[in-house]
Amino acid sequence: MFELDIRSRMPIYEQLVEKLKQLIINDVLKEDEKLPSVRELAQQLTINPNTIQKAYRELESLGYIYSLKGKGSFVHPSSKVDNQEELKKVREELKKLFAEAIYLGMSSEEIAALLHEVEGGKMDD
Repeated sequence: MFELDIRSRMPIYEQLVEKLKQLIINDVLKEDEKLPSVRELAQQLTINPNTIQKAYRELESLGYIYSLKGKGSFVHPSSKVDNQEELKKVREELKKLFAEAIYLGMSSEEIAALLHEVEGGKMDD
């Protein structure tokens, strides 16, 4: 499914959260699609099942997935995700990145073009 960098300073569970978020955002993992079980993924990635469980709990708290007892974890339908706190964090991070990009010489047009590129990639899938 994907690879994790064990030499990275970022904890493995955070890497896993980020990779799964990207797969969900880019519609690689579809709404209501079942995620691999904790045991399956731990075996596949050769990491501790507790690490997978921690990542799944984090994704669930962020509204990206939901769990059904005895059935597993599934991708949360995006139309139902309402996480204002997470959106606020993303907005603040974007502001910082935009300010840095402008400081380094990127124009508003280049930033807009990047946004359209991201939107276009999302709509093409």
